[in-house]
Amino acid sequence: MDIREKIEELVSKIKADKNFAAKFQKDPIKAAEEVLGLDLPDELIKQIVEGVKAKIKLGELSDITDKLGGLFKK
Repeated sequence: MDIREKIEELVSKIKADKNFAAKFQKDPIKAAEEVLGLDLPDELIKQIVEGVKAKIKLGELSDITDKLGGLFKK
């Protein structure tokens, strides 16, 4: 199993589906297992969830820096 692929799958689902995003925020492990359709060992699913959270935070930071960069170009 490619963990990076699973992380990307979850990030895409979170960005596309606000209901799933809320479910992931409330109970990320259960939400991830539902979408992936897998019953993974706790340590592996926790790694995937942490990867998703990190990727989302990185995306948010990128959006913020893009907006700030636009302010200085004006």
